Amino acid sequence: MLRVGEVIRHAVSQVLTRGDINDPALEAEVISVSGVRMSPDLRLATVLIVPLGGKDPGAVLAALTRNRRFIRGAIAGALDLKFMPDLRFREDEGFASQARIDALLHSEKVLRDLEDKTP
Repeated sequence: MLRVGEVIRHAVSQVLTRGDINDPALEAEVISVSGVRMSPDLRLATVLIVPLGGKDPGAVLAALTRNRRFIRGAIAGALDLKFMPDLRFREDEGFASQARIDALLHSEKVLRDLEDKTP
C-alpha cells in the first residue's frame, strides 16, 4: 500500500507540475501533494494536497475533483497495477495543526510558565 501510494503521489505531482490540466482554477496555483492514502484493496487513493501560499483550498479541491478522470488517465501509465485506483482529493490538515501547536507553545502563558520554573 505504501509503495503504490508513493508512486501515485509522484505521478500526480508530475501532472500538476507540468500543467497538463487545462483549468483556470489550477493554472495560477502551486499545489503540493503531501501524501496518498491507499485503501487496503488498492482501489481507492486519497490524495492529500496543500495549496501553497495560503490560498483557499476549496477552489483547488473542486478543480481537482472536476479533473480527476483526466488525472487518473494521465497517471495510469506510471502504474503497473491490475486496476487503476479511483482518486479522491482532500486537504492535508497536518500543516495547519502543526502551526496551531507551534503557536500554542510560543504563547505568553506557556513562556511565562517556563520562566517561573527555571532556577
